[in-house]
Amino acid sequence: MTVTSTLRDDGILVVTMQHPPVNALPVQGWFDVAAALDVAATDPAVKVVVLRAEGKGFNAGVDIKEMQNTTGFDALIGANRGCFAAFKAVYECAVPVIAAVNGYCLGGGVGLVGNADIVVASDDAYFGVPEVNQGALGAATHMARLVPQHLMRTLYFTARTIPAAELVQHGSVYAVAPRAELDDLALGLAAEIAAKDGRVIRAAKEALNGIDPVDVNHSYRFEQGFTMELNLMGVSDELRDTFAGTDKAGGAA
Repeated sequence: MTVTSTLRDDGILVVTMQHPPVNALPVQGWFDVAAALDVAATDPAVKVVVLRAEGKGFNAGVDIKEMQNTTGFDALIGANRGCFAAFKAVYECAVPVIAAVNGYCLGGGVGLVGNADIVVASDDAYFGVPEVNQGALGAATHMARLVPQHLMRTLYFTARTIPAAELVQHGSVYAVAPRAELDDLALGLAAEIAAKDGRVIRAAKEALNGIDPVDVNHSYRFEQGFTMELNLMGVSDELRDTFAGTDKAGGAA
């Protein structure tokens, strides 16, 4: 199963992504992430969410092989809509979302993490947006929430990655820990939040979103428009065909 959820007695909702071999999510997987997070809006027992993953890395973006093996544009459109829904659900979740990042976090993974409220990571974790390699654009909105503007542009144009330890210096990753201790780190922070009055925390989440200087939904949707143009030009399909013939971890948003 790609996405599973467990609500603990202390009000921590643990949402786990697992889609071997590299956690590049298929179209349905992105909608499943959104659905798992939307539960917080209707269930007052949920006080905080921990978004995590099992496997080699946190998230490698969309499943490009699924896209290239699907006739027509259904998978492409589905991936665009699914990513938008998942990123939006993280940002607009009624309670704080803690992203616990293990290994790699690429493309759509950065979209999830950039919209989270708190980010913790394993000491071997790294982040990147390789969209330009696959003829897509997206998640610059979210990478810009992790690093300063000029560094974001450097990472975006080069498709380079940045280690979690450097993001700690930028203040976007709260802390790093050995991979074996990552869940404890995330759950410890979650427990601290869950111990507060849930009504106040929900109000605080809405208030913080309300004073955010960037409309992340509009900004990301704008980026997606250029991805669609590149697809109509045939550029994206050519690059994805090349990528789909490799076994490298990575994806696009």
